[in-house]
Amino acid sequence: MAALPRSLSSIVVFVVGLAIFLIFASLLLVSSPISSTVRGYFYGIDRKVDVAISPLEQSSDENMRTNNLDYMHKNSSSGSNLEAPTSSNNDKNTILNDKSPSDGIKVLVSSSGSESELNKNETVEKSPRSTGKEGTSASSVMSSATKNGSVESGCDLYHGNWFYDPLGPLYTNNSCPVLTQMQNCQGNGRNDKEYENWRWKPFHCDLPRFDAKKFLELMRGKTLAFVGDSVARNQMESLLCLLWQAKVPKNRGNRKMQRWYFRSTSVMIVRIWSSWLVHQTSEKLDFAPEGVVKLHLDVPDETFMEFIPNFDVIVISSGHWFAKQSVYVLNNEIVGGQLWWPRHSRPMKVNNIEAFGISVDTSLTAIATHPNFTGLTIVRSFSPDHYEGGAWNTGGSCTGKVKPLAPGELVENGFTDIMHKKQVAGFRRASKKVTNSSKLRLMDITEIFSYRHDGHPGPYRNPDPNKITKRDRDGRPPPQDCLHWCMPGPVDTWNELVLEVIRREFEGS
Repeated sequence: MAALPRSLSSIVVFVVGLAIFLIFASLLLVSSPISSTVRGYFYGIDRKVDVAISPLEQSSDENMRTNNLDYMHKNSSSGSNLEAPTSSNNDKNTILNDKSPSDGIKVLVSSSGSESELNKNETVEKSPRSTGKEGTSASSVMSSATKNGSVESGCDLYHGNWFYDPLGPLYTNNSCPVLTQMQNCQGNGRNDKEYENWRWKPFHCDLPRFDAKKFLELMRGKTLAFVGDSVARNQMESLLCLLWQAKVPKNRGNRKMQRWYFRSTSVMIVRIWSSWLVHQTSEKLDFAPEGVVKLHLDVPDETFMEFIPNFDVIVISSGHWFAKQSVYVLNNEIVGGQLWWPRHSRPMKVNNIEAFGISVDTSLTAIATHPNFTGLTIVRSFSPDHYEGGAWNTGGSCTGKVKPLAPGELVENGFTDIMHKKQVAGFRRASKKVTNSSKLRLMDITEIFSYRHDGHPGPYRNPDPNKITKRDRDGRPPPQDCLHWCMPGPVDTWNELVLEVIRREFEGS
């Protein structure tokens, strides 16, 4: 009986040991939260087996999916200038006082929509490109879409002025190591820099300069994913360049997606390539031969859909690849094609513009009805190109453009306008079908960026010192890129808008 109770000294040792264990376990949980452990399971954070992918490897891998189908629609000026995807100083991001147009050197562009059919009692200034006919102009569509689904609180972000800000960009081409060379305009020899200084100012509120620390705090423990084509990659790299000035991320990329992890705030930035946003196959289908891409317009692209439960914010965009060769399929029936259609076959039911609108509806509806997605989806509207005087391969050019277009100088682009209209219609249809707790917002940049013909690489697409940058004796321009955006440059504004949309949603201002 006397041997059963523990001695006093044994009890003391046991209690002290237990206390030390509990203290150590608490410190471990504080320094590495459970959420980080779970996130590590999904994304491979801190695993030793991460496979970093080089630009060449990813370009080769994703080029296989495109089958080298570089074709152009007769109404589209961008065509095969679309890039195949590539993977890829100090605290300049300190919060700065916003400059009003009067603080800059000059205000150049004023953009506002026509009266919205949803808010007819609200007075809205006419845009320089507005026809004044309600429901017929591009501006009318944009204004209505902005009020219907972009940002529910705060002022309208998408009507205002471009103004010159002498403070300049928050990074340079030399302070961002993830900048794709084709968008490195200064590194490729472009000698003017004014295009880097023009900033967007909404009429009735301020759009703050991008604050990297603010972004990382708002996104703490969350994942933001860019889904789309090479223009989406352009925007993702812009965001990384802006964030890089505050914190340096770790590359956690693999062959399915690019991933950059900011350890201090457990923020992940992801990019998934999806050129059409819908399911695609290359096998023979009915009278469409093997090798031609078949787009199943009513089936979302599984390459991003399988991951969306792990995302908190999705920035999704598309459109330009609908100028490439493809076959359109609905309910497993061929209904149309782009740069492919047998001469004596039945008439097409769906052209590339209609196909784009259907694809937007399909992909956004899939996100808005996914039972395991509760995040925020930001739809970045169609990005305008600026091939003036022709298409990318027929003499179209943006050479020598050094500042934004002024009011009255904008020439409407029919292809851009109809693509934007179809995108907005698809967005509206999907907005009415939301069944989960997620949010769907339109970031409507199409009209305001129609003025930024100065922001493209033009002929400065590579660092070759012997490249041709001027027109020849017959007036023909050199090969150039008037679709993607220089970095730093106007594309950084997209991420200022993304930050403001996230702030309004997360802070509920």
